[in-house]
Amino acid sequence: MGRLLERGWRGERGGRVLGLLLVEDNERLRPALASGLEATGLVTVPAQCGTGEAALEHCLGEPPDVVLMDVQLAGPMDGIASAVAIRRELPRLPVVFYSIQDDDAYYRAFRRSGILSHYAYVRKSNYLLPELIVPLLRDAVAGRGFVDPEIEDRVQEVRQKDEQAPLGLLEPNEQVVARMLARGLSNEQIAAQMGFRDKRTISRTNGQIYAAWGLDETTTDEKIARTRAAIIMREGRLLRWDEHGDAFAVDARGQWTAYALGGDLAPARDD
Repeated sequence: MGRLLERGWRGERGGRVLGLLLVEDNERLRPALASGLEATGLVTVPAQCGTGEAALEHCLGEPPDVVLMDVQLAGPMDGIASAVAIRRELPRLPVVFYSIQDDDAYYRAFRRSGILSHYAYVRKSNYLLPELIVPLLRDAVAGRGFVDPEIEDRVQEVRQKDEQAPLGLLEPNEQVVARMLARGLSNEQIAAQMGFRDKRTISRTNGQIYAAWGLDETTTDEKIARTRAAIIMREGRLLRWDEHGDAFAVDARGQWTAYALGGDLAPARDD
């Protein structure tokens, strides 16, 4: 660790040239980006690679001052997982993530990574020029954190989606039953597929599903609860129904808002 402190990657370093590890799986973009960054005179790129596994190996062998990491990489380890593995060995090693991907899985992984400082996460399209990337690298080295506003919006969207994810409220066997219920299977068919002799086991499980999703609070009719459970599975989010049979979902402000089945928030009904 003494060698790492001498290299100074944990603190503000003024105008000192940064040694960068570039992690990018596009073999045509990688050398061009490295050349552009070095042309600024503020960065050297002594090492570059295209996989998360190679990035971890490089960092363990010769830690850079900062890492510029594509999020989507070739191989089993993406950029987020690679950064987590690197920072497990080298705490708070500065990492700047950049990506063109708009996949919920990456935003979910970033949110769960626990990264708090010495980082940035930006869209490639918003930071195409090396002159725009260098300040991000320096801020990460200085201990700051930055998330591109467009990415921050998507991270929060995924967070809200996860908080309203119906299956997250169910135990594993209940999740299996909910999926079969959504496919239109009867209790007898579900019991047969799951190897239960008594279909009442499925009825009891259905009751647990309805309770977890609040359906037992809005109807005592099992057929209605079953239909609404199937709708919740189809929509992929928790829903509530009022006495008129109108559906509601939680909006970005955390409030229950009228919901048009099919995926859109709708104006509240005017009674």
